[in-house]
Amino acid sequence: MSSILGISAFYHDSAACILINGEIVAAAQEERFTRKKHDPSYPYEAIEFVLNYANLKLSEVDQIVFFEKPFLKFERLLETYVAFAPKGFVSFSKAMPLWIKEKLFQKNLLFNKLKEHDANYISDENIYFSDHHLSHAASAFFPSPFEEAVILTADGVGEWATTTVAVGKGNKLDIKKEIHFPHSLGLLYSAFTYYTGFKVNSGEYKLMGLAPYGKPIYEEKIKVLIDIKEDGSFRLNQKYFNYATGLTMTNDKFHNLFGQNPRNPTNEKLTQFHMDIAASIQKITEDIMIKLTRSIRNEYNIRNLCLAGGVALNCVANGKILEEKIFDNIWIQPAAGDAGGSLGAALALWYLDQKNERKVNPNDCMKGSYLGSEFTQDEIEKELKSIGANFDTFDYENLINNTSKYLAEEKAIGWFQGRMEFGPRALGCRSILADPRSELMQKNLNLKVKYRESFRPFAPSVLKEDAKDWFDINVESPYMLLVANIKSEKKIEMNEDQKNLFGIDKLNIKRSEIPAVTHVDYSARVQSVDKNTNKPYYDLISKFKEKTGCSVIVNTSFNVRGEPIVCTPKDAFNCFMGTELDYLIIGNCILDKNKQDSKLKKDYSKEFELD
Repeated sequence: MSSILGISAFYHDSAACILINGEIVAAAQEERFTRKKHDPSYPYEAIEFVLNYANLKLSEVDQIVFFEKPFLKFERLLETYVAFAPKGFVSFSKAMPLWIKEKLFQKNLLFNKLKEHDANYISDENIYFSDHHLSHAASAFFPSPFEEAVILTADGVGEWATTTVAVGKGNKLDIKKEIHFPHSLGLLYSAFTYYTGFKVNSGEYKLMGLAPYGKPIYEEKIKVLIDIKEDGSFRLNQKYFNYATGLTMTNDKFHNLFGQNPRNPTNEKLTQFHMDIAASIQKITEDIMIKLTRSIRNEYNIRNLCLAGGVALNCVANGKILEEKIFDNIWIQPAAGDAGGSLGAALALWYLDQKNERKVNPNDCMKGSYLGSEFTQDEIEKELKSIGANFDTFDYENLINNTSKYLAEEKAIGWFQGRMEFGPRALGCRSILADPRSELMQKNLNLKVKYRESFRPFAPSVLKEDAKDWFDINVESPYMLLVANIKSEKKIEMNEDQKNLFGIDKLNIKRSEIPAVTHVDYSARVQSVDKNTNKPYYDLISKFKEKTGCSVIVNTSFNVRGEPIVCTPKDAFNCFMGTELDYLIIGNCILDKNKQDSKLKKDYSKEFELD
């Protein structure tokens, strides 16, 4: 038996995974265990989980691999500061002590941390390092259902690379082209995330969700910031940015170009200006991704595309690539960000260094991304009893039937089943569920359950075989990473007065038969559900369809704003008691909010730092 432990850490979204004979056995993000969103720390708890799941001690693991090379990153930082000197001295003086003390000597740092898991782990000879973008590319290609593919990775920055094109075939993967820092599509998008008052490395999906409320009227001004070539390659005008050496993303020239300073989220509301800015940068991002994918399809003449890196989580841009039919097939790594780097580093070691044979799974090798922790019925009941929860237990059939009945009654449901998802999306195991036919559900879930901005859209989960009946999509979308339009026959067109309403006022307009998952531009972030990867979730939606004729339900992550997705039964109960969820379905247990001790209620709205 051969085992490889993959680790990503120290920047954001730390994670760990374990491979056994090349099979992905377990993977999880540290944030789920520590309850600190995007936790960048050494992933002690995640490593403990994957080792325990694989029934291994650390000293029994054959190889350990880190997702990037710290010396190359240090080289980039030094060269950047020298190039911009004397600008950036404050940033330089803050960054260097940590690098000199810890990050530069990361092998030693990792070894000392790893020893905490197992006293018998006594040598660092089995610790390896992978290139950041190679880890991303490997995470996208090797689990994919393709024998051959082009892999496009786009993110903020790794060591030097910000955008790479690779070609994968069988057990081989070669990076062919790179765009280097400071020219970065991910950092450009993050600059606008910062400018509109959202948190960098966290709020980018908010910017994407805000975009449909605006119009791309600042597109030409953004082109002052970025020179885009016909093949999708680009260069950023550094006169307008501060991220290379400063402590902010943008500068006064940037602010003067658009006529406003960055929004202060504590005391400034979103306006039409911010919506139009969001629409404009989203349009630019889509155009670049389309140009990039079209040029690499023409150059390499390979019919399959894999996507990874933080930009690959822009499901709207992914949907546009699909819509353009540039590639025959697209597969996106569900943990496309840095968390997935732990998996990619392990896979790169297994295939590229050790040259093991690769067998392609036509359904992919991610197991639905259900790779995290799980709990037996006994463990669930024991934990619920210990915290004073009141619950009833049911057999499987009655559990599914009752839950579908609650959904049809427009109740908000906390759904906790099976293994926790790996990646940023809840995919029907750690989810909040609701009836998509409700006109008020989107607003109520946002304000009363999630404690977040009312404009945020919710995703639909739909039976795989019914997806084409509700959405303009002809491919599977198991990981909620593709946006598609609502079918025309399901739409309710807005009249002229409604179209002219101020951005967020459009929320109150019923736009389709499933308004709770229909964004203001008639789009939806689709998850197609397969009975072979998540039978309980599939059966629940099927029973809901039987009762209502609708094979779609609302699926959002089981958490509140600023909170990582719930990990344990206790986490789920705390969220349930701190929000206006009506029922919690956990294992075979059903918890009714009205039957819980009122003393167990929590003020959950301020429990976590807002993102």
